[in-house]
Amino acid sequence: MATSSQKDLAIVIVSWNVKDVVLANLRSVFLSRGVINHAPTLDVILVDNASQDGTVEAVRAAFPDVQIIANTENLGFAKACNQGLALSSARHKLLLNPDMRVEPDAFANTISYLDTHPEVAVLGARLVGEDGKVMHHMRRFPTVLDQVLIALKLKKLFPRVMNRYMGTDLDAEQEQQADSVRGAYFAISQNALEKIGVLDERYYIWFEEVDYCKRVKQAGMKVMYVPSVHAHDLVGKSFAQRDVRWKQTQFRNSMISYFDRWHAGIGAWTIRIAWTLVWPYILLKTRKPIV
Repeated sequence: MATSSQKDLAIVIVSWNVKDVVLANLRSVFLSRGVINHAPTLDVILVDNASQDGTVEAVRAAFPDVQIIANTENLGFAKACNQGLALSSARHKLLLNPDMRVEPDAFANTISYLDTHPEVAVLGARLVGEDGKVMHHMRRFPTVLDQVLIALKLKKLFPRVMNRYMGTDLDAEQEQQADSVRGAYFAISQNALEKIGVLDERYYIWFEEVDYCKRVKQAGMKVMYVPSVHAHDLVGKSFAQRDVRWKQTQFRNSMISYFDRWHAGIGAWTIRIAWTLVWPYILLKTRKPIV
């Protein structure tokens, strides 16, 4: 249990030029603490990656209780998350995307689950998209084969391979252990933070949560998908501002970093070769028109 000065949960939100989305997110955060007499104690932390849309000023005005780290440059997702994690001594931590809307009692349910399941390092929630459908975000760990198919843009030709990786056979209504879960609602237990630590900053964006889940399994702990914790995921409002070439570059770099770490040797070199083969096509397809 928490000491008199230690909070139950720290919520870390990383933002970049999504002011209105962040404000709506924070409204849902403060409405989701639960019944006041039993509300969990929270640290709410915003790490802003050098937004130019007035995010920091708007949050300070509307939510004075939110702790803010205002970076002067975009440090990427993993490093910004770690800045937020370091700011709080709360027992458990939650990485929450800025375009999320959490349901009432989501935080109380998360804390209760982590408190009563000390073997669980990471908890992922039941996520519902803008279309009202449940998102199947449980994934099996990446293999060389499925990631080569993704890199070469051939995944539609091999649905059986991709279905296994994407976890399409996993029931999103059932609580279960998973290899990895989406980082949009990514709760990390106190036990995991003490045993495993924080995110690996070699990943600017993408694969950082997969890497963390891999470290969880390596440490003998569990990643759990818990559908009794509900949240709505508006998906990629910051990403929508980036062009395809930037996204492909970051995705490629992170995939290579992941395989360098977990499949060093032939596996990692296979991934590099696949990206080398497809990169001229990506550059051609994403070139900017001459005005």
